[in-house]
Amino acid sequence: MTTTQDIDIKKYIFVKNAHLNNLKHIDVLIPKNKLIVITGVSGSGKSSLAFDTIYAEGQRRYVESLSSYARQFLGKLEKPKIDDIKGLAPSIAIQQKVISSNPRSTVGTSTEIYDYMKLLFARVGRTYSPISGEEVKKDSVTDVINFIEKNEGKTFLLRAPLQFEVKKFKDLLKTLKVAGFTRLEVAGNVANIEDLESFGFVPEETMEINLIIDRFSYENDEQFLQRLADSVQMAFYEGHGTCSLKETESGKTKEFSNKFELDGITFNEPNVHFFSFNNPYGACPECEGYGKVIGIDEDLVIPNKNLSIFEDAVACWRGDSMSEWKKEFIKKAKDFPIHKPYYQLSKEQKQFLWRGDKTKSFPSIDNFFKMLEENLYKIQYRVMLSRYRGKTTCPTCEGKRLRPETEYVKIDGHDIQSLVEIPLDELLQLMKSLKLNKHDAEIAKRLTYEINTRLEFLNKVGLGYLTLNRTSNTLSGGESQRINLATSLGSSLVGSIYILDEPSIGLHSRDTENLIEVLKNLRDLGNTVIVVEHDEDVMKAADYIIDIGPEAGFLGGELVFAGDFKELKNADTLTSKYLTGRLEIEVPEKRRKPKEFIKIKGARQNNLKNIDVEVPLEVLTVISGVSGSGKSTLMKEILTNAIQIELGMGGKKADYDSVEFPKKVIQNIELIDQNPIGKSSRSNPVTYLKAYDDIRDLFAKQKSAKVQGLKPKHFSFNVDGGRCDECKGDGVITVSMQFMADIELECEHCHGTRFKDEILEVKYDEKNISDILHLTVDEALEFFSENHEEKIVTKLKPLQDVGLGYLQLGQSSSTLSGGEAQRVKLASFLVKGATTEKTLFVFDEPSTGLHFHDINKLLKSLQALINLGHSVIVIEHQPDIIKSADYIIDIGPDAGKHGGEVIFAGTPEDLAEDKISRTARFVKEKL
Repeated sequence: MTTTQDIDIKKYIFVKNAHLNNLKHIDVLIPKNKLIVITGVSGSGKSSLAFDTIYAEGQRRYVESLSSYARQFLGKLEKPKIDDIKGLAPSIAIQQKVISSNPRSTVGTSTEIYDYMKLLFARVGRTYSPISGEEVKKDSVTDVINFIEKNEGKTFLLRAPLQFEVKKFKDLLKTLKVAGFTRLEVAGNVANIEDLESFGFVPEETMEINLIIDRFSYENDEQFLQRLADSVQMAFYEGHGTCSLKETESGKTKEFSNKFELDGITFNEPNVHFFSFNNPYGACPECEGYGKVIGIDEDLVIPNKNLSIFEDAVACWRGDSMSEWKKEFIKKAKDFPIHKPYYQLSKEQKQFLWRGDKTKSFPSIDNFFKMLEENLYKIQYRVMLSRYRGKTTCPTCEGKRLRPETEYVKIDGHDIQSLVEIPLDELLQLMKSLKLNKHDAEIAKRLTYEINTRLEFLNKVGLGYLTLNRTSNTLSGGESQRINLATSLGSSLVGSIYILDEPSIGLHSRDTENLIEVLKNLRDLGNTVIVVEHDEDVMKAADYIIDIGPEAGFLGGELVFAGDFKELKNADTLTSKYLTGRLEIEVPEKRRKPKEFIKIKGARQNNLKNIDVEVPLEVLTVISGVSGSGKSTLMKEILTNAIQIELGMGGKKADYDSVEFPKKVIQNIELIDQNPIGKSSRSNPVTYLKAYDDIRDLFAKQKSAKVQGLKPKHFSFNVDGGRCDECKGDGVITVSMQFMADIELECEHCHGTRFKDEILEVKYDEKNISDILHLTVDEALEFFSENHEEKIVTKLKPLQDVGLGYLQLGQSSSTLSGGEAQRVKLASFLVKGATTEKTLFVFDEPSTGLHFHDINKLLKSLQALINLGHSVIVIEHQPDIIKSADYIIDIGPDAGKHGGEVIFAGTPEDLAEDKISRTARFVKEKL
């Protein structure tokens, strides 16, 4: 065995005796500055080693380094269950969490690209007048001096325009004399102030009078230049921002202004805050920088975008009285195509329909709703208005979040509002080809470098289809993680430990190759990169692989292999067996032939290109394609929503012609995505599956419970009675930290058991309710089977079937990964089984977080649903799942606007031979 003394901590991280969760007192040696993959079946203890041990100890040591004042709030950070870790460096964890629920957070702000963009526009952006298109400039003292220098040898009068009131002119002359001025220029003639006073001069209202500040010709002398600068500054001050030079011989004048104005408009001077939508100075005044307002929802006003205005596309203009508005619009809109479907109208035509010709009397949609608002005392108008209200794109900034004036500031013809709407792959090309003059290029050099490197990283991790304006809370877990990864790369830290949680999730096999390059870059900078991963390609690229196993839960937690990929092939582990083909996910012997279909026509939402798709039912259908090609839009926004509306389950209509499906085959629809199964920290798998009700009944029937008069409710941690009063049944107390992440500490009253002592005295077969909640699913099945509690066993068995046997019964839902939450939902449907009506299940990447061995179990569960008469659609990138499908629909060919078409529909065998599909070659390898 390796002793701690033998380890060279410059070359290795040594974890001694790790025994947290299910880890069985293991010693792990991790080489530094390498790409390391920790793999093993789900629940074997990979995350316990990577995040709860190595990362947690890195965090704890950082806290130990803080001042004693800061530590008094943090002093209770638990030391992970290890004897020692040697060679640890600062650790950064990048996890599968959606980074932000804040509606103000965007891809641009979270990657810091937008911060550099703001600086770039504030420093080198030039303002152009929207009227003449000329650049808005203001003159400085230097500009005036430069002009005089160019005209060396000529004599000038420096003048400032005098603002006066005829009645108070005498007083004004006295004030000017006291201030030290001696001369004025009245109607082109120079006169002494004293002479004007003695003549009792009174000007006319319209007379042009200038105050003479100085008279000089250019001298290249330090003292003269200082005097000149002071005089010019005074001229700008006295002239309220304007002054002029008059050549004494020719009488020619040159005007100067230090006001930022042109064409009668005063413009805002660009600064960083002017381009920030999180600052009142730059944010759109209507939506305050959110990009959305509560207003009239276009989707509610025009629910069916295939109809023309003539065919009653505008829902609020139907009916006897309101149809007058439609008739009026048709009469007054001379060149408007009233027979053209709404979705085919140009942006200008749609704006004309909504806004009209800007007059109050024009029968536009906006004026219609203004009429309703003016008559709110009538109840039918109030009802009508509420029917069409919703969260909608801000009409002032069109969702761009900034005040409209920012559009006047441009760099090489581009304003910041147009740049945040461009896909990142196109933005990178545009930023690289910006044309700047020598002076601006020097200022922008560092900023464009920072922007371009970050954009390159985002493109490398397969996110080129996103825009900077995309809100963070609309991203998937995988997209969020890759944005975090790109941000970390952008900051170029060195000598750190990066710990990543399955960065390949949500990535097409094609993009995984780019991701591997990015991870290698991170390593080559001088970092140790530890990746918890199941992907075969990532394992092949790793310098060192650690396999935890052999199985999950209490059957896992051992170090079954450590070495490189070549050595892994000869090892006797589940991972090795799948990689070498000794075990495999078998190709189905025969594919089911679909008989019934969902027919989608004219799907146009987001990047879908008006496509028609037939999705088969009662078979295993996989929707494949690169990340961002339009799979989720087609399945979640169109198919799911359309069926929900038809079945009366709510849902919001998207942009498509029609969705038809046979009602006898679909009586219900379930979208099983990776959202958490419960929002409360007390929600857990056993309550979600309704098995906890039976467990509580069981405890309430025990003799000691009856003696104390305890009911099933006393064994619940969700209601007062039996739960601990201090932590309210959470088992932990959350300490809110002002400047750091909140910390959870074990409750000192119940020591994490969640219940009062008298409840814990009630035992069933030597175990109290807290012991039961700490059992894993596998252990619980064994325990309840021995006690012949068939009802509980039936409800828990599906969790084992979907590969979640390692979960603790009482594990908080908030600690489950997206993939685990999704499989708990799947298990809950397997519990209901054949009793439910025929259901269409739509799964969003169920392979998330799954080892090959667990994918095998998952496929069996999906097949079980189909055998019960249900239909299953899976959005997926994992080649093993794609090859197991009965039918594949491949969307692509690429992401964003280069995607959105049906590239292929048919069996995996036919897909393997397809020449265009990006998925074909990866499926071919598996077949």
